[in-house]
Amino acid sequence: EGGSRRSSWGLLVTAAVGGSLVALYAVATPFVTPALRKVCLPFVPATAAQIQNVLKMLENRSGSLVDIGSGDGRIVIAAAKKGFQAVGYELNPWLVWYSRYRAWRDGVHQNTRFYISDLWKVSFSHYRNVVVFGVPQMMPQLEKKLEEELECNARIIACRFPFPCWIPDHTTGEGIDTVWAYDLKRSRGCGTKSLEITPETES
Repeated sequence: EGGSRRSSWGLLVTAAVGGSLVALYAVATPFVTPALRKVCLPFVPATAAQIQNVLKMLENRSGSLVDIGSGDGRIVIAAAKKGFQAVGYELNPWLVWYSRYRAWRDGVHQNTRFYISDLWKVSFSHYRNVVVFGVPQMMPQLEKKLEEELECNARIIACRFPFPCWIPDHTTGEGIDTVWAYDLKRSRGCGTKSLEITPETES
């Protein structure tokens, strides 16, 4: 009888440990998998200063907004509170579900959408305002993608790292909180997209 009890406890412990490992794997995998990709875009929460700097670059702007790599949704939610129809694309499903909860909790769920998607498989052509928290390795390819897809009235806001070729129209903040804003303008009498460059920057 004693051996039978020990065997039962052993099975229960094994099942509990196995279940815990499976749960840990399910939670950890979405955070680890991006690091295995060719271009790693890790989750680093935006600071309060970065959010304020992004909102400053959105002053007097309107229309749709997208946050590429939206993380826990704080930029999308902050933009929605300012009246934007804001959308976030994020590869990590746990962060997307948490973002949806935060938007509901903050009362802006009707003005926000969060999608589980690879940014390279999404077209951003119908957005007028684009926010990017990128890494240096992805910025050249993303710069080319956005220039091909966006309309001439779009504004692209880069956080932490600037685009390699574009010259920003406006900058604000300092250090890791620096934000660069790029305005795409249509050349006079030309249907191609070009970047309007102004010599002054805001700081």
